[in-house]
Amino acid sequence: MRFLAKVLAVLLVLGVAGAMAFPYVRDYWKARNRLVYRQVRVVRGEIVHVVNSTGTVQPVRRVQVGSFVSGPIKELYVDYNSRVEKGDLLARIDPQIVEANVARDRASRAIARAEVARIKALLQQAVKDEERARALQAANEDYISETEMDKFHYGRLSLEAQVALAEAQVKQAEGNLENSEANLGYTEICSPVDGVVIDRKVEEGQTVAAQFQTPELFVVAPDMEKNMHVFASVDEADIGLIRDAKRREQKVFFTVDAYLDDLFEGTIDQIRMNPATTQNVVTYTVIVKAPNPQLKLLPGMTAKLSFQIQNRAGILKIPNAALRFFPKPEQVRPEDRELLEGTEEDSASDEQARPAETQRSAVERAMASRNRNRRYVWVEDGDFLRAVEIVTGLSDSKYSEIVSGELGDGQEVVTGIKPKTP
Repeated sequence: MRFLAKVLAVLLVLGVAGAMAFPYVRDYWKARNRLVYRQVRVVRGEIVHVVNSTGTVQPVRRVQVGSFVSGPIKELYVDYNSRVEKGDLLARIDPQIVEANVARDRASRAIARAEVARIKALLQQAVKDEERARALQAANEDYISETEMDKFHYGRLSLEAQVALAEAQVKQAEGNLENSEANLGYTEICSPVDGVVIDRKVEEGQTVAAQFQTPELFVVAPDMEKNMHVFASVDEADIGLIRDAKRREQKVFFTVDAYLDDLFEGTIDQIRMNPATTQNVVTYTVIVKAPNPQLKLLPGMTAKLSFQIQNRAGILKIPNAALRFFPKPEQVRPEDRELLEGTEEDSASDEQARPAETQRSAVERAMASRNRNRRYVWVEDGDFLRAVEIVTGLSDSKYSEIVSGELGDGQEVVTGIKPKTP
């Protein structure tokens, strides 16, 4: 009996102790299993909206230097990267054949001139003969008949025509000589501009043939230290933004792999209207002009560009991670859970919904585009999360502008759930 009383007393003490400790254990267990959210403050700052693209660095101008005459390359005076001035000799084609043509045409001109002198002498003799015949006929008509007079007269006219023909042949010979002398000058390949030789396509001793088309010998790029062009391919969805940026004279920043620490700056020089279509993707070529005083930008370099579309300073901005966070319904207060209804089904049936997108009208697509900036973010409200509707504006890689909403400067928003530490 006494043992039973002791057992009951012990159980009573344990029960009272358990009843007194239960609230503390319950609170501890609840705190231990409570979700801890990652939160970031809403701040004020600057947002720069950019469109990224890649492009190729090219000179502003590429002057192709060719050859007008054929023959073997006798001498080369420049190499790759040689700096040349206008009129500098780049190469010389063997002039032997052309010099022979010049000598031949000079001889032809001398023969033509001699022929003119010979025919003029005959003409002078014919003129004298006709004058003497007329004098004799004037003295006595019986001395010379009319038939003989006609021979003198028309003989003179024939020689006058031969003089004109011979003089024309002299001009023809002179023209041939000028052509040969011009070809002799073309055996010296000279630079038409000041610049840098960026390509050389011949070697000494190589024969060039210019019968059907002008062979290209050198490529000279002028004024590379002043400006270079970057040919960027921009998707058709962004070309409207690029045109607005050009109208507002926004800057373009880019980097090249050769100088990763250097940030190059340029301006939009041209937006070409000729599209390029590759696998149903339409792109347009945008020309960016960039200064190159140190000649760091070389032809063919790949540039990674960021077109500045618009920038705003002193605005309220929210991390993009907060816009991507979607809680589970049990983590949200009851009055906001309807905002999450159907999200799982919508995401699961995304593939089935895509074909229907092509059946939507243009008005529906435009309305959906206007409403795409209405978003919900989540803030802690006791044990649950509360939805806050906002309207976003400009975005960059980290933040989005808050155009309207109930969020204030310094307020914390949820971006995720912290993992539990053991």
